[in-house]
Amino acid sequence: MTLLPAIDLVAGQVVRLQRGDRSRMDIYSTDPVDVAEGFRQAGARWIHVVNLSAAFGEDEDACAKNFAAIKRICAIEGVSVDLGGGIHSLDDVKRMVDLGAARIAMGTVLVRNPDLAAEAVASYGSVLVADVAGDKGEVRISGWRDDASLTVDELVARLVGLGFQHLVYTDIARDGMQTGIDPATYKHIAAVAGFPVIASGGIATLQDIRALATLGPHVIEGVIVGRALYEHAFTLQDALFAVGSAR
Repeated sequence: MTLLPAIDLVAGQVVRLQRGDRSRMDIYSTDPVDVAEGFRQAGARWIHVVNLSAAFGEDEDACAKNFAAIKRICAIEGVSVDLGGGIHSLDDVKRMVDLGAARIAMGTVLVRNPDLAAEAVASYGSVLVADVAGDKGEVRISGWRDDASLTVDELVARLVGLGFQHLVYTDIARDGMQTGIDPATYKHIAAVAGFPVIASGGIATLQDIRALATLGPHVIEGVIVGRALYEHAFTLQDALFAVGSAR
């Protein structure tokens, strides 16, 4: 299981939201590159970066600051970047690949434009990650603000049919809340997908990480950890050790 510390960006700042709510935002750093370098030094080999300004359709200045930060994070040697937020076209995918991102997560566009999703996965294959967020089994899109009128199971099955090989599932009700995870949810999503998924949302303790790891590599490919690191619930080194010790 791969552990991916998260860097969520708004106007070049490292933030965390509670349940994806832009009005409930905590700022943790004004230097995202320094944060990423700290993760690398602590032993991370992957970093999950989200361009929230692009996802929320914020102004050009905010997006430009994020883009500059993303470019520098992707240039850090020794880590691979899993990048999402505001990916709406094949040009967006190409731009992020050209920056050096190892994986590109597509979210809202998977629902809004399934033809584009099919074209993207045909062109980029395993570079793409399906980014699915759900609340009580229903898909949420557009920075989690809108109901997609689609169940998570329906969307996951559709994406598998298109050829997606990687999938992040975010449990919105738990995201940024440090309330703990529901292993059964990820076990179910992996069963629907037919391949292991990346878990996101609600990691509060090292036991949550161990619980996911013990589900096995056929269920969990990786886990994204955000607020718990920034709030010092545990260190990244401890989290990486927990992943290894649960194998």
